Amino acid sequence: MKINSNTTRAAKRPYNLTLNERTVVEARQYTDNLSATVDSLLAEFIAGKIREAEELQRERDAICDVWNRYREAHESFADEHNRL
Repeated sequence: MKINSNTTRAAKRPYNLTLNERTVVEARQYTDNLSATVDSLLAEFIAGKIREAEELQRERDAICDVWNRYREAHESFADEHNRL
């Protein structure tokens, strides 16, 4: 995943997190910078959620396109009952 350059230059500030002690001890075996690792994982999580939302929107747009094409070809079943 490419990290947005704006994110890497963003101001840093401390936050309190409650983490499982065993997980932190184990994670420290793999990283010297737990904050950077958590920050990177959060950025990946956010990017994934954005991709999911964009995919859902594309699916919804496709459904609307199909419905609109159907409506143009077949008119609405309610049109024959409309008195306006």
